[in-house]
Amino acid sequence: MAEEFNTESMLDMFLYESGQLLEKLEGIILEKQDADCFDDADINEIFRVMHTIKGSSGVLMYENITKVTHKLEDVFYYLRESHPDDVPHMELVEKVLAVSDFVTGELDKLKNGDTPDGDEKQLVEDLDEFLGRLKGEITKQGIQMPQANKHVEPTQFYITPVAGDDSHFYRISIHYRSDTQMSNLRAYSATYALKEVAEDLLYTPDDILSNEASADVIVAEGFHMLLQTKSSKEDVIALIDSSEAEEINFDELSKEEYGRALGEFGREEVEPAAAAPVAAKDENNGNNKEAKKEGPKPGDYVVKTKEAGKGKTLAKNQPKQQSIISVNVEKMDALMDLIGELVIAEAVVLQNPDLKVPGLELSNFQKASGQLSKITTELQEVIMSMRMMPLTNTFQKMRRIVFDVSRKLGKDIELEVVGENTEVDKNIIEHITDPLMHLVRNSVDHGIEEDPADRTAVGKPSKGKITLEAKNEGGKVYISVKDDGKGLNKEKLYQKALDKGLIENKPINEFTDKEIFRFITLPGFSTKEEVTEYSGRGVGMDVVVKNIQSISGRLDISSVEFEGSEMTLVIPLTLAIINGIVVQVGNSPFVIETASIKEFVRVGEDSLISEPSGEEYIVLRGECYPFIRLNERYDLPDSNDKIEEGIIVVLEHEGSQVCVLIDKLLQEQEIVVKPIPSYVRKVKGLSGCTQLGDGSIALILDIAGLLMHDGERR
Repeated sequence: MAEEFNTESMLDMFLYESGQLLEKLEGIILEKQDADCFDDADINEIFRVMHTIKGSSGVLMYENITKVTHKLEDVFYYLRESHPDDVPHMELVEKVLAVSDFVTGELDKLKNGDTPDGDEKQLVEDLDEFLGRLKGEITKQGIQMPQANKHVEPTQFYITPVAGDDSHFYRISIHYRSDTQMSNLRAYSATYALKEVAEDLLYTPDDILSNEASADVIVAEGFHMLLQTKSSKEDVIALIDSSEAEEINFDELSKEEYGRALGEFGREEVEPAAAAPVAAKDENNGNNKEAKKEGPKPGDYVVKTKEAGKGKTLAKNQPKQQSIISVNVEKMDALMDLIGELVIAEAVVLQNPDLKVPGLELSNFQKASGQLSKITTELQEVIMSMRMMPLTNTFQKMRRIVFDVSRKLGKDIELEVVGENTEVDKNIIEHITDPLMHLVRNSVDHGIEEDPADRTAVGKPSKGKITLEAKNEGGKVYISVKDDGKGLNKEKLYQKALDKGLIENKPINEFTDKEIFRFITLPGFSTKEEVTEYSGRGVGMDVVVKNIQSISGRLDISSVEFEGSEMTLVIPLTLAIINGIVVQVGNSPFVIETASIKEFVRVGEDSLISEPSGEEYIVLRGECYPFIRLNERYDLPDSNDKIEEGIIVVLEHEGSQVCVLIDKLLQEQEIVVKPIPSYVRKVKGLSGCTQLGDGSIALILDIAGLLMHDGERR
């Protein structure tokens, strides 16, 4: 009986690879959803994805996943081999997505430590019925039916070495690309696929299940197999997944050559002169013993796994390292925290009051500190880049939501994606996925008109359009969901909020447009009269706001009736290292991000314009800018209130500018941004805080918050 093998590491690899394959699968499906059919490349790729997941799930004995993926593999096998016409494309798309959803659900159970116990029977029956219709169409068109895509589940790992007259013998060597990840899992998929046709199967390294280091050996030296089978060379090649292979060497051997080659795989002791000169022998593995063993007996060819670290190799050269490795996110978070503390410690050292003693010679210290600062900065950049991930996968999930919801609601909607390669911190991606899903679903359900005639009546195309855009600017991530639908009616929003008692009973003209639009984020507010699967409960947009506020972000809403709406998530980095200018107002230090500062100027009282309502403006070179006194905004005592004695800082954000009055500039330094407490977060114009070199705490100004609050006040 075969030795037991540890599947824990295999499970991690299975979850990772299957997740990647499913994302790739959905990308193909959603890209071709509006096409007439899948092309040959798509069919081959979908077949390969199902074949790989089927094999991997079979190894780990997840039978429901194996059955579903094998049945869908059957469908694409017939499509690939027969090329029938008039395949119901949209129905096929729905079948593939149903399988993808089922497998994804089972993978989620595994990630949570649960048993993947989903019932696959109905899905398999649906696929069987679809495949039956497909075969009938093939017969109707007079196309020759391809040989069945048989899958024989191996009941044990015992393989008889007895050869018949029609047996073939092959030596197979697979060389994977140098950037291939989890090559040991791919190698085992090859052996698992070949077991369906194998009479005898040997491979090296033979510890691919129990030893993760075997992946390095496979990438460096290749994966080698000896196969005895009744199948032809073409049939064997068709079973091997070659997607990641750089080269596959396939040689047919005679029975005698096959017997001699067994020694290379540690299955038979042979004299050195009789051994094939392909591989160098390990002096300690017993291959150089003079005594011969008896001939092979049934039972000698049980495929056994070995203990970790004891795998054989066919060459003595050292394996080279893979170019990509996986790292636990918690380790990355801990490393990022340490980098932040390092920056703070550096500031404490370089700004130590002891260095300000008159007469100290600090030239050597300054040279050393300059080198330290350079290394620290480079280290920060490397760590930050390691944590950055593109939004591609997140946006692909939004494609799926638009596809599903629009079909169920009977709406014809096009999704345009802009900036999907924008890279953001991994932690941010985890926090924005659910809020973004609510916004996209809201645009499909509420934004786009239900009747295309309503669109054409106002000069819009009958097909609705939603634009999903992402960009990185000024240390913040901007993700907007824009639709060209019916927009928001301010009067209806006001009346709905008033009827539900969600706002004060005051005239509509006392609310700004932004305030009225924000009514839709109030708990219990909904513009739907009836509760549906997707809306009407009033628990969508308020959840979005709460989730975004939990990471110190905000939601901006703009809309024009009959033209559409735009909802933008603005998410600041909750933990980042930025370049900032430390300023002082009264006895309180503030930090302004360097990228937001346009200029520093000094002006006189004659440049100040005061409105009767209390608003103030500064005139610079003929341009008029809003003016904010930070001492008044945040009620700071002991501060300068005279413009001539202070400094005007001109700040810019997304084309808008504002002037603020400060007492003095302190220094420029790298700032570790830390989240502010919830009670401070309610104060407009602040995005975070940091610790300075002298141990004091400085608040970081949020320019967008200052502009927004100033606009609302006016």
